[in-house]
Amino acid sequence: MPHATATATESAADAALYARVSWRLLPFLFLCYVVAYLDRVNVGFAKLQMLADLRFSDTVYGIGAGIFFLGYFLFEVPSNLLMTRTGARVWIARIMVSWGLISSALMLADSAASFYLLRFLLGVAEAGFFPGIILYLTYWYPAQRRARVVALFMSAVAVAGVVGGPLSGWIMQSFAGLYGLKGWQWLFLLEGIPSVLVGVCTLFYLDDGIRSAAWLSEEDKLRLERAIAADRAGQQRLPLGVVFRSAKVWLLALVYFLFVMGLYGVSFWLPQLIKNTGVKNVLDVGLLTALPYGVAALAMVLLARHSDRSGERRWHAAGAAAAGAIGLIVATIYSDNTVLALLALSLATAGILGTFPVFWSLPTAMLGGVAAAAGIALINSVGNLAGFVSPYLIGAIKDASGSPALGVYLLAGSLLCGGLLLLLGVQPAPTEPATATTTTATATGVSADIRTQTQQ
Repeated sequence: MPHATATATESAADAALYARVSWRLLPFLFLCYVVAYLDRVNVGFAKLQMLADLRFSDTVYGIGAGIFFLGYFLFEVPSNLLMTRTGARVWIARIMVSWGLISSALMLADSAASFYLLRFLLGVAEAGFFPGIILYLTYWYPAQRRARVVALFMSAVAVAGVVGGPLSGWIMQSFAGLYGLKGWQWLFLLEGIPSVLVGVCTLFYLDDGIRSAAWLSEEDKLRLERAIAADRAGQQRLPLGVVFRSAKVWLLALVYFLFVMGLYGVSFWLPQLIKNTGVKNVLDVGLLTALPYGVAALAMVLLARHSDRSGERRWHAAGAAAAGAIGLIVATIYSDNTVLALLALSLATAGILGTFPVFWSLPTAMLGGVAAAAGIALINSVGNLAGFVSPYLIGAIKDASGSPALGVYLLAGSLLCGGLLLLLGVQPAPTEPATATTTTATATGVSADIRTQTQQ
């Protein structure tokens, strides 16, 4: 069977080539996202000391934590479009250096106004990083390999929690009072510096795409380019106005908004939720936050791998969101029991984070070219507005009721609604079953929606 032998040989060669690409790109991109996420959410640890020092209410904290996402929302689409012009290497380096400097500057916050301003500017600086990386991965990997790759990249969120919790707790406890600075001031200063250093390294390490990769042979470049060209053959390359008018793109943005409500509810309030169970020492709180994120890192990769193998996306994402909601509810019910609450928060964090790599397989499979840059950025920017809404609502509810329980229930409801909307609103094509063909069917449905608008 010479044909079968040739196919097997080609498959093995492809697997080896993509393994080489992944070892070159993913560890570095992973590091970038770890430092990005630390700078975005370390305010959750700073809160444990910052509110008392600056006399902030939980509402003020919620607004400051969330206003980051207003700047993020306003500049995300322009940032992603600019990346297609300047190239990934220069633009990602610019993003990282600027946000690292602003993150460190948060140590200077001395009023609600300065806190709001610096958090807003941090969002402006970081705008475009995540959708830029998602777009960048489409330059290298075809759709059928993308969920597991995005999962490996996004597991940086979980690892940032594993590393960031103990690190943040240690910095705040060990450096408090040194040179007259508070522990939370040292936290912002020290965790902002790595972003600047990694940003500078990006200029020398990252390639704009396959063609500029000096570490690939010409044969390898052609093999990768053929796979990307075949993958893009079924994508829509459309004017920006058509992308912005697509009902399916906006539906995906709404689903993402509901999922992100859960993500940043956990990210900004997990240290406080653990502290509320009776853990008082800030270092112990930091160490305990590592457990939910460690479980989540494993769950993300396993779920995405299973989704890639089966080709099914919607039920994987919706099921993970449901698990996240159940975990939040159970953690709230047993909030006075550290062990049970921590186990439930581990389920919640794993479920919430597990939704995202699978979700991002949907829009990246349907759009190409400038449409991909705009569509991905639009979905991400609208979805990340939940990063403002979520911490603000929990803070306001806690101030009004004296307990974060109602706010956590709201997050659980948001996750359940997001999963339900994904299942009911993003349907596979009528002629195809909602199993291994889900990704193709979903892309077909969105493409049909866009084509209809183009014809009108």
